[in-house]
Amino acid sequence: MKLPAAFRSSKGLIGAVLVLMILLVAIIAPLVIPPDMATQMDMRARLSPPTLAHPLGTDQLGRDLMYRVLLGAHTSIYIATAAVLMSIVIGLPLGLISGYVGKTTDNILMRLVDTLLAFPALLLALTISAVLGPNLQNTIIAIGIAFTPFLARIIRGEALRVAQMPYVEAARTAGNSDTRLIVRHILPNIMPAVIVQSTISLAFAILAEAGLSFLGLGTQPPDASWGLMIQASRDYLDRAPWTALVPGAAVALTVLGLNMFGDALRDALDPRARKGAT
Repeated sequence: MKLPAAFRSSKGLIGAVLVLMILLVAIIAPLVIPPDMATQMDMRARLSPPTLAHPLGTDQLGRDLMYRVLLGAHTSIYIATAAVLMSIVIGLPLGLISGYVGKTTDNILMRLVDTLLAFPALLLALTISAVLGPNLQNTIIAIGIAFTPFLARIIRGEALRVAQMPYVEAARTAGNSDTRLIVRHILPNIMPAVIVQSTISLAFAILAEAGLSFLGLGTQPPDASWGLMIQASRDYLDRAPWTALVPGAAVALTVLGLNMFGDALRDALDPRARKGAT
C-alpha cells in the first residue's frame, strides 16, 4: 500500500488538509477552551453579528459561536469515530465469516444484513436512538449499528474475491488452518477496502450525528454539537443567519474533506480503481 499516493492529486491533498485541520481542532479545542466558555450566556449580546469580541457572532442565548463550533468539532468527531469503530468491530468478523465460510452460514448472516439494509441508515439510527433514549453513548450505538450492514456487505464481497485467489488456494492446499488463512492471507488483502469505506463512513456518520441532534435524539444540551446549533438557529434565520451558517459550514467542510480524502485513498489503495482511471 502506497499511502503517499493519496496526496499526489489535488483532491487528495485538499481533503487531507481539511481532515487534518478538523482533527487538530477536535483534539486541541477541549484542552485549551474551558468548558464554560461554550455555555457562558450574555443576554445583552444575544444574536450579535460577528465582531472582534465574538468573531463568529453569538446565538440566541448570547453564547459565543466560535467556542461552540470548536468544541462541537470534538463532539462530532468523537461520536463519528466511535460509531465507525463500532461498525468495524461488528462488521469485520461478520463479513469475513460470511465471505469465507459461505453456504448456509453466508445465507443466514447476509439475510440478517439485508434486513437491516432494508431501512435507510438514518431512519434505522433514528429508531434505535428513540428506543434507547437520547444521549451521547446511545447516539454512538445507534449510528454504529446503522452503518454495520454496509461495511459487512463490502467486507463479505472482498473476502469472497480474495478467498478465490490462487495464493489462498495454494495456502489451503499446503494445510494451513482456516484461522491462519483468514488472518495471514485474506484480512491483510481486504484492509484497503475497509480503510476506504471507513473514511467515507466517517463523513456519513457526522451527517447522521448532526441529523439526530437536530431532531433532538442525539447530543443533548448544554453540550456543544453542530446539529444542536443548527436546530437552535431555525427560528432566527431571518434575523441572525450566521447562527446556522457557521455550524452548517463546519459540517459541510468536514464531510467534503472526508469524501475527497476517501476518494483519493480509494484511488491509491485499489489497483482496480487506478487501472480504470488510466
